[in-house]
Amino acid sequence: MYRSHHIEKLMQTSSWIRKMFEEGIELKKQYGEENVFDFSLGNPITEPPQAFFDKLKEIADNPVPGTHRYMPNQGLYSTRSKVAAYYSKEFDMNINADDVIMTVGAAGAINVILKTFIDPANEIITFAPYFAEYKFYADNHQARLIVLGSDDEFNPDLERLRDMINPETAAIILNSPHNPTGKIYSEDFIKELVEVLEEGTARIGRPIYIITDEPYRKIVYDGYQNPVIFKHYKYTIFVTSHSKDLSLAGERIGYAIVHPNMPFKEKLMTSMAFSNRILGFVNAPAIMQLLVEDIVSESVNIEEYKEKRDLLYNGLLDAGFTAYKPQGAFYIFVKSPIKNEIKMIEHLKKYNILAVPGVGFGKRGYFRLSYAVKKDVVVKSLPLFKKAMEELHFIK
Repeated sequence: MYRSHHIEKLMQTSSWIRKMFEEGIELKKQYGEENVFDFSLGNPITEPPQAFFDKLKEIADNPVPGTHRYMPNQGLYSTRSKVAAYYSKEFDMNINADDVIMTVGAAGAINVILKTFIDPANEIITFAPYFAEYKFYADNHQARLIVLGSDDEFNPDLERLRDMINPETAAIILNSPHNPTGKIYSEDFIKELVEVLEEGTARIGRPIYIITDEPYRKIVYDGYQNPVIFKHYKYTIFVTSHSKDLSLAGERIGYAIVHPNMPFKEKLMTSMAFSNRILGFVNAPAIMQLLVEDIVSESVNIEEYKEKRDLLYNGLLDAGFTAYKPQGAFYIFVKSPIKNEIKMIEHLKKYNILAVPGVGFGKRGYFRLSYAVKKDVVVKSLPLFKKAMEELHFIK
């Protein structure tokens, strides 16, 4: 056997997102890139802001001895200090450098966190639809991902959550703005969630952490604001990356911030730095840490995403589809007009439209479109969405 049975099993249930992305590569070879409408992958098409390139040039033109040597596993103190200063203002509380750990993207941060406080057989709860990689992150640490369903507005049943909490419950992973729906969980929802977790923590005699996964925090529309969970719950660890807000997905730079008032914080941070090392990340890349120091407050042009959101959302409605209007991020979750959304995905492929079925996010009957694409892709696809809807009776 050339690979482990376990990896073989995981690969059989691997991400639909990557599957559709790879199919898109083949379609582009066959029909030409300009004739394929690939909405599968949340891969930012927008270039990083000019401040990124200015800082990159400054670093290259003014090399500092020691920049490329080993560093503390928690990351450069100067970077952590500037990240802490930004979020102290953003969250309206005192965060310091020792509350921050620089990581290899948000994915690295979540794995470092889970490695630190998850024991085998512990349970991690998330809400459907959910980012599919969470399942694999949990498996990395021999934990179980427990998925709680949601209603048509993608609100989970918090009374059901109350019943699900048991002595093995270790954490909730909360993603907002949300992939795949673009939903932002409201302040009232957060307060209700925290009430359930506080009751559960008291009942089982151990803290239930919230891992708040927020790489889309700056990508919001129509005056919406993402609540600050730190204000409501001390057992919170904030996770983000600059893959989306600075379009640096290929650079893998992110961080985790532990609530400044969390009990045993110093021991937790020491353990997270240790986990960062033994998981093989060791530390986040030095150049990327230096780069984000002075541009942590920057972002790409959010209006460009909003324009594409409006074009795609309104075009889908005009074609006869039903969709949830995103409040943030750059995805639209569309209700499949036929029960089996995988058949719908195959139908769309006839028009060279690539989407990801809801089964890949734990929510059947929907499909996801990422509008992290060129505006021209959206514009040219709309007549084809309409045609696909008109000819749907052939597969019903």
